[in-house]
Amino acid sequence: MASLSMNEMTTYRWSFDEDVRNYSTAGIAGIGVWRQKLSDFGEEKGVELLRDAGLSVSSLLWAGGFTGSDGRSYKDSVEDARDATRLAGRLKAGCLIVYSGARAGHTHNHARRLFKSALNELLPFAAELGVTLAIEPMHEGCASEWTFLTSLNDSLNLIGEIGDPALKLVVDTYHLGHDPALVEQLPLVADHIAIVHLGDAKAPPQGEQNRCLLGDGTVPLANILATLERAGYEGFYDVELMGEEIETMDYHELLRHSKQAFDTWSGVATRE
Repeated sequence: MASLSMNEMTTYRWSFDEDVRNYSTAGIAGIGVWRQKLSDFGEEKGVELLRDAGLSVSSLLWAGGFTGSDGRSYKDSVEDARDATRLAGRLKAGCLIVYSGARAGHTHNHARRLFKSALNELLPFAAELGVTLAIEPMHEGCASEWTFLTSLNDSLNLIGEIGDPALKLVVDTYHLGHDPALVEQLPLVADHIAIVHLGDAKAPPQGEQNRCLLGDGTVPLANILATLERAGYEGFYDVELMGEEIETMDYHELLRHSKQAFDTWSGVATRE
């Protein structure tokens, strides 16, 4: 059975230890760890706290920027990704999420070559540590600062070219769920999915991400979850919400609402 995870980006105002305590109290099984929060708290203390709380780490966010779009050199970005991979191994994270970086003035082909080169450097190291790397396509309306991968097909083609079982896919329903073809594609890609990010919105992304409570938007989340369950997906569903509506919410209510929505949809999928 798939399980629910809460992404630390969702509860932006809480500290790492507040996230761990409140997620656990809310009955949420997993946590998507944000490297910045963990670093602020202290990695050694954080690993111990997670172990004591019994929370599984669904994913570690994030590594990338191999195109130089964030001002770092290719070498520095790869070294940072190696550090993130080591941390993911210590956390026993389900995956390390990886972004290519923006095109940053490169041609699409050159940006793609840089990303492939980085992945080919990192994957043997990740395999030694038992870490899965997961690449995330984003909606073209908000992808420009993060990645040049804006569709499932682009990402799957890259995964196929590299041909390493330690490289998988992030499916974020906020980015991909507005495409009516997604539900039909999911059974074909389920084996390649490392994690599903649950996000909803009242309109397709355009500029800064603006997500809403699960079920309040137009993304067919119940259908997506049921389709994935039928296709045999058993990984985490990680709630990733941000935007004007989310940032002012009471986080305890946000956790309660997200868990209730997931439990309802998961129950329907199980009965089907």
